[in-house]
Amino acid sequence: MTAAIETTNLTKRYGRTVALDQLNLRVQPGTIYGFIGPNGAGKTTTLRMVAGLLEPSAGQVRLLGERLDRDGRTSQRLVGYMPDFFGVYDDLRVWEYLDFFARCHNLPGAKRRSTVEGLLELVDLTPKRDAFVQSLSRGMQQRLCLAHALVHDPPILLLDEPASGLDPRARVELRELLRTLRDMGKTIILSSHILSELAEVCTEMGIMQGGHLVASGTLAEVQRQLGGERQLRFSVLRGVEQARVILAGTAGAGRIDQLEIDTSHSPITSEPTTAHLPELHASATTLSVVWSGDAEATASLISRLVTAGVALTSVVDETNDLEELFLQLTAA
Repeated sequence: MTAAIETTNLTKRYGRTVALDQLNLRVQPGTIYGFIGPNGAGKTTTLRMVAGLLEPSAGQVRLLGERLDRDGRTSQRLVGYMPDFFGVYDDLRVWEYLDFFARCHNLPGAKRRSTVEGLLELVDLTPKRDAFVQSLSRGMQQRLCLAHALVHDPPILLLDEPASGLDPRARVELRELLRTLRDMGKTIILSSHILSELAEVCTEMGIMQGGHLVASGTLAEVQRQLGGERQLRFSVLRGVEQARVILAGTAGAGRIDQLEIDTSHSPITSEPTTAHLPELHASATTLSVVWSGDAEATASLISRLVTAGVALTSVVDETNDLEELFLQLTAA
């Protein structure tokens, strides 16, 4: 499959300073790819070069198989770019703002009008179509600038810090809009220095540090590349040894540890006069296994344990905190 975005040894130098060092990246069509890293890691530099706004010192960029040309025509046609700091024309109404950029892309009259109305509906700004841009909230202005990037219906969107300055509700609305755009077939790269902003919406992510891509892939793959472990924790009421045998013989299962005994459900016995009544509760043993299986494999494992007679009271899927790993990496 032809990658939507492919960079080969992409490098940018400013004098002796290397802002981006031989970046090799492939982003498949329909992906929401998150660039994560501290300020100065090279995220914006990368997006600007992919957008054709900054000439690389070395290396090349291909968009849907086409090599990025120096005159910027390829990027103008294939890319919609939303910078981290954008300008809006305060004295224009919302529809006029989008109409202006539609004219810049030479959209004919009827097409221009339908495009403007469609984009206003997409970003939920139809009720504000006649409002002046300066009257919009920060979140509304962000959505308007995203609509601006979509005016020429590009297959690739580059969004630099799109959630910057947004309140919690506006962030949720932005995430839903990004998912809608992905369902429309768009390939999206967005950057942030806050991992939690991207973890919920991105299908893949890359972590930048000092101009280098230090980890890239799905959330689980990045987790492993950063040295984190995914673990399944089984609370076993009966059949601990049987559970151990099954776990040890399961593909995707690694180290098995027996953790503390759960004493919160310790046996409750009655007074001596009723000492022969059955116990009301029994203790559970926690088994923790390093796990690399997917959701189907996890469901199959649980089913096998139950079928074998292992009495489970709970199953918890845990991973080392990705944000903590990221902070450790970027502090190094």
